[in-house]
Amino acid sequence: QVQLVESGGGWVRTGGSLRLACVASGPSFSDYDMGWFRQAPGREREWLGSTDRSGLSTWYAGLVQGRVTISRDNQRNTAYLTIHSLKPEDTAAYYCAAGMGVTAQDYFIWGQGTQVIVSS
Repeated sequence: QVQLVESGGGWVRTGGSLRLACVASGPSFSDYDMGWFRQAPGREREWLGSTDRSGLSTWYAGLVQGRVTISRDNQRNTAYLTIHSLKPEDTAAYYCAAGMGVTAQDYFIWGQGTQVIVSS
């Protein structure tokens, strides 16, 4: 089955933007719907948004609506999460996952996560 590896995290100044990548290895990345989550220390893992297999349809959580864009490039086996107007409360580990839905239980393959720290 496909394996997922996130990258692109790091320290970002408040108000900045960041693009995270999720590279899939293994067969048939285009067979998987993909989602993005984040988890801050002491908090539940929360869904940010998802894209379907083609990348033509996307859905976003209300908490990040308007600040987040999810896309994918099936030729590069990569999904992307772009976040704008970053705030300190966006500090978390960010994960990509294969599946579809708004809860972590809806997803069956996970990456290891990439840490994002937002501060001034």
